[in-house]
Amino acid sequence: MRLPVFAFALATLVAPAAMADEITVFAAASLKTALDEIATEWQKNHDDTVVISYASSSKLAKQIQEGAPADLFISASPEWVDAVEGSGDIDPATRKDLLGNTLVLVGTGKPAEAAVDQLPTLLGDGKLAMGMVDSVPAGQYGKQALEKLGLWGAVESHVAQSDNVRAALKLVATGEAPLGIVYGSDAVAEPEVGVVATFPADSHDPIIYPAAVTKVSQTKQANAFLDSLTQEPARSIFEAQGFTVLP
Repeated sequence: MRLPVFAFALATLVAPAAMADEITVFAAASLKTALDEIATEWQKNHDDTVVISYASSSKLAKQIQEGAPADLFISASPEWVDAVEGSGDIDPATRKDLLGNTLVLVGTGKPAEAAVDQLPTLLGDGKLAMGMVDSVPAGQYGKQALEKLGLWGAVESHVAQSDNVRAALKLVATGEAPLGIVYGSDAVAEPEVGVVATFPADSHDPIIYPAAVTKVSQTKQANAFLDSLTQEPARSIFEAQGFTVLP
């Protein structure tokens, strides 16, 4: 039976909307500034909607293991992608190492540059803002570096731990903590802080951001969005925000 002309035209008009997908991304908090911009650029050329939930990598990994409907997981540490891979909650064939980063000591405003080993003196009686040192990747890297440099014992009692690295960054930006340990990309994203010192790369494990599509994902566009993160314009956006895009 032939459709009336107006019915065929209506079907043609609504078809593209029906094909559009929603891509739900669970991403480490440190990615927010760059990934928000990348998602906006993606949506200019695609009908899909990218919805991003930011938190610490450990919290997001646990939510995925509990059945949260994420399509893509981007962690600030291999540890938490290892965890969801071990529990069978990601597709290991889609896993790739996306980004690298640096670890820096930041201060409120425009602090003077100093050597990392001056941290106890610079801190005095103030607080040192860090992510949770047992679960948040930035906090884990930070504690590892401080221990390697022999500084942890001198500052441990001054550490103010936060749920994620952006929360630690905010403590420094608002002056609630004079110093904090965050990623180099966080320092780029927050104009109210400045870099005091950069931790030596060999003082902590390499900072790597792996990503993978989850097993519960129902959209092929999750793979497409993941692939786009190592291409332009995403590559330039990440690099402008202080990340290193890995091969």
